[in-house]
Amino acid sequence: MHKPIEPGLPTRDQILNFITTTETAAGKREIARAFGLKGSEKIALKALLKDMADEGLIDSAPGRAFHKMGGLPKVTVFRVVDIDGDTVLSVPENWQADGVVPPRVRVIERSKAGAMAIGDRFLGRTEERGGGHVVHPMKKLAKSEEMLLGVVRKEGDRYYLKPVDKRERNDTLISDIGDAVDGDLVLCEKGGRPPKIVARVSEILGDPFAPKAFSLIAIHKHGIPDHFTDDMLAEAHRVSKTKLGDREDLRDLPIVAIDPADARDHDDAVWAAPNDKGGYDAIVAIADVSFYVRPGSLLDREAKKRGNSVYFPDRVVPMLPEELSADICSLKQGQDRAALACHLTIDAKGKVTAWRFTRAVIRVAANIAYEDAQAAIDGGDAPEHLQHLWSAWGLLAKARDEREPLALDLPERRVVLDEKGQIVSIAVRDRLDAHRLIEDFMIAANVAAAKALEAKKSPVMYRVHEVPGREKLVALKDYLATFGVSFALGQVVTPAVFNRLLERVTDPEQRPQIMEQVLRTQTQAYYGPDNHGHFGLSLGSYAHFTSPIRRYADLIVHRGLVHSFGLGDGGLTEDEAQRMTVLGEAISQAERRAMLAERETVDRYVAAHLSTRIGEVVDARITGVSNFGFFATVDGIGGDGLVPVSTLGNDYFRFDEGAKTLEGDVSGVKYAPGMKLQLRLAEANPISGALRFELPEGGSAPRQQKGRITTMHRGRPKGIPHKGGRKR
Repeated sequence: MHKPIEPGLPTRDQILNFITTTETAAGKREIARAFGLKGSEKIALKALLKDMADEGLIDSAPGRAFHKMGGLPKVTVFRVVDIDGDTVLSVPENWQADGVVPPRVRVIERSKAGAMAIGDRFLGRTEERGGGHVVHPMKKLAKSEEMLLGVVRKEGDRYYLKPVDKRERNDTLISDIGDAVDGDLVLCEKGGRPPKIVARVSEILGDPFAPKAFSLIAIHKHGIPDHFTDDMLAEAHRVSKTKLGDREDLRDLPIVAIDPADARDHDDAVWAAPNDKGGYDAIVAIADVSFYVRPGSLLDREAKKRGNSVYFPDRVVPMLPEELSADICSLKQGQDRAALACHLTIDAKGKVTAWRFTRAVIRVAANIAYEDAQAAIDGGDAPEHLQHLWSAWGLLAKARDEREPLALDLPERRVVLDEKGQIVSIAVRDRLDAHRLIEDFMIAANVAAAKALEAKKSPVMYRVHEVPGREKLVALKDYLATFGVSFALGQVVTPAVFNRLLERVTDPEQRPQIMEQVLRTQTQAYYGPDNHGHFGLSLGSYAHFTSPIRRYADLIVHRGLVHSFGLGDGGLTEDEAQRMTVLGEAISQAERRAMLAERETVDRYVAAHLSTRIGEVVDARITGVSNFGFFATVDGIGGDGLVPVSTLGNDYFRFDEGAKTLEGDVSGVKYAPGMKLQLRLAEANPISGALRFELPEGGSAPRQQKGRITTMHRGRPKGIPHKGGRKR
């Protein structure tokens, strides 16, 4: 309950309205002046502002100016973190919102004179625009000390830092080596001004080629929290002893958990049996994390900050301490576990006609690997409860096919390590019916959760995947035209439209590259309380319910169900309901951070795996073409590497922006995305994950002299001499 407002004081809403609409910074003094407060009223105002901060309504910026919680101060210091073409993105440097990832804000530059670079700091004025914010630079500031991650290299009597980021091509002189030695992975403080940038070793992380070093690089580079405090561990231990209480008892049902063989945790388990209406009754049982992790607790605040678990080939950085994530909340065979059970009724056509949610106690009959479940079904000796699951899935699959979600068959790389953390193999994961079965049951439960909350008029943290925008569709149309494939822009775009498009592409050389272009046409999925549907799955309402051990979004959905259906303690609070938009933005950003860290780590493993094959000729496929060369990936393994245009010979290469091709004037040799060719591996850097290729001797273009390029603009060449490869 809010404390009563003192006579003469503005209300909370009036204060919020003032600090969000005033053109200047709004501190206590400005608020008091605006509302004509004097004497004791100012003391009461100070107490009211503290209450509003404790309630999560406002936050204070440096200088004690206030802004709406989750929003941005009117004026604050920003740091540039990314540049993509003409778009410059920055984050507020002194962001203090607890558990919320700083927003990436677009910079509105007045001119290109003194244009921003990554790492630049500036004082900026924020402006709300289009449901978000932009920032107008007011003054450029000196760079503060910046942390650099890299490997120490000794050259003569000097030490240099070789960066782990493959986009950064320059080494940095180390002015203070400390106790580090040549070859150490270190964190350095960056100082000095161009061109005399220097670094001082701050922390020694060890051998960059040691087991778990590649994931450690990603953890430090992206600032992923990877340690729990003693207080957090103590809280996890305490709540793990909580008695399960009064629950629906499902321990007699043969519920099974089907997961990867190397699964670190088990969120979900499934069961199905035929009913008397020609369909099936099914249960999707999910770990009841909301029972243990309560809103506002220490564990909750840390989980919110992390947003999700991060999975590397050699470790997992969990969202929750292992006593919860890998033990008491993990659905293990033969152990009584707290679950949130989604009861589904599936009719003979595969449509889910009814659902209900209960808090239950379950005892998993078996933890089964995907491969073992598939082998049991294929071998004809599967137990009855597994056969029932497959039959029920057959109905769900029929309904899915009629729904026609986006069908992109994109391979996923799997890094296999031995007990010492050394690479055994890197290969594409097999795609089994067992995988599809679990996916379809999870999708059915996710849809049921979203619709159940909608029926209760409860806030929903949706998983949103919007329809591709016109700009991307126009780009796809232009791209397809280079293959002689038509794409009508006037039609209503559905996933089935893309599926029919891919069915028309029968050339095995063209199909993978067109499939990748269709993927690039899609928007990026995100979390939020406004329902815009899930385009890729062809669903009108979709939430994430099935992985609360590793995704904070799912935990929020669980709390919503607990609150809406009166299932006990740990339900969604009013504060969480009011802050769904800000929370959705934060966990979406944390998810993107995790995906980037995971992808970069796999790239490092790929580079390490290939580093023993320098000089070999490998089968490769072009993944992208630019004016400075083309990128290619090794078939069956992955990892992107550059072939600089400067190594393509003495021909004059034209770059066609529309078709994304490089074509030699004299030879007529053309390099295009999707093209298969043989390349020599020239470099593989495990620290950065970067690869570099060359044409093999006797390749399709001579290599006596450096090449030149011409960039094609709307069919008209504009020739420029090329002075070597440049990586953007």
